[in-house]
Amino acid sequence: MENKYIITIARQFGSGGREIGKALADKLQVPFYDKELITMAAKESGMDAEIFEDVDEKATNSLLYSLSMGLYSFGNSFSAMGDLPVNDRLYILQHKIIKKLAENGPCVIVGRCADYILRERDDCVNIFFHADMEYRKRRAVEVRGVDKARAEQVVNKTDKVRANYYSFYSGQKWGFAQNYDLCIDTSKLSSDEIVSLIVKYLELKK
Repeated sequence: MENKYIITIARQFGSGGREIGKALADKLQVPFYDKELITMAAKESGMDAEIFEDVDEKATNSLLYSLSMGLYSFGNSFSAMGDLPVNDRLYILQHKIIKKLAENGPCVIVGRCADYILRERDDCVNIFFHADMEYRKRRAVEVRGVDKARAEQVVNKTDKVRANYYSFYSGQKWGFAQNYDLCIDTSKLSSDEIVSLIVKYLELKK
């Protein structure tokens, strides 16, 4: 099918959201952006990509710092961007890049508050992937190589970091159903079935 939508994906850790997003992009034959956003931000800023990787999808440790500097106004121009924490600089760069990618046409974007950043567009379909803890623990061990004894801790901690990031930069609640068009339990269907389900939704939405 011809896809005319920008699809944003938020996902619980271990739910397989990234992999499903990639399969969906391949099915729709549109660009896919996840870690690629870090590379693009590094290229634009001239900073080392490894520095950005360490803070990707993590909120700054100092909201008070940003407020006191008068810089907490994302989407606007910053005269003192170099004074911002690295987390904020990365968010600002990714904010700009995500908007530009959306202007270029249909694509699939994972994380980075993309649903919030593109909230004023009417050609976005926002998806949240979730699953029960046992399923996510198993995938964390089998796919991500997480130590079995620490799997639940890693899952919970990663989700907390993602939730804090989303809340910090959007002022909204991560995983709150009202923020998304589709909320899908990835433990109930295969990846192929989920991709087919989303494609069908896109067809009906047209």
